[in-house]
Amino acid sequence: MSSTTTNQDHHRTTVKTLVDMLDGRHAHATLDDAVKDLPAHLRGEVPNDLPYSLWQLLEHIRITQWDILEFSKNPQHVSPAWPEGYWPRDPQPPDAHAWNNTLKAIKSDLAAFIALLEAKGADLYTPFPHGDGQNLLREAILIIDHTSYHVGEMIVLRRLLGAWKS
Repeated sequence: MSSTTTNQDHHRTTVKTLVDMLDGRHAHATLDDAVKDLPAHLRGEVPNDLPYSLWQLLEHIRITQWDILEFSKNPQHVSPAWPEGYWPRDPQPPDAHAWNNTLKAIKSDLAAFIALLEAKGADLYTPFPHGDGQNLLREAILIIDHTSYHVGEMIVLRRLLGAWKS
């Protein structure tokens, strides 16, 4: 970058990169890829010797992302208990609509988090007054890392269930 590049330009570039990565654009499969054309009857299947189903992974992604969003915008937010508050007990979705509702919630919460990043005057670097040093940049990276990790697990589960075409 030229020496005339401003801090504002750096900020815009950083936010654009974070948004691109939060949207899943780049090197890895996206959440949309991981759930595309998944037969409904496999959503609650737990392959041998694994601790969770695709439903549990999807719901875990939702809960964790929601928690990060709420923590980032609300100093009074209380996170769920770890680990039980972040994982559904039942490997099966509770009803026929739960899967799609969870996908919608993930997209809605992601849009809300992106809005925090893109808000005028958003400060990526200053630690929140609450917490123990977290800032908006760290929380964005945490969502990217966490979701990517579990999307990879979802693809492995689909392979084990015979429901992934590479």
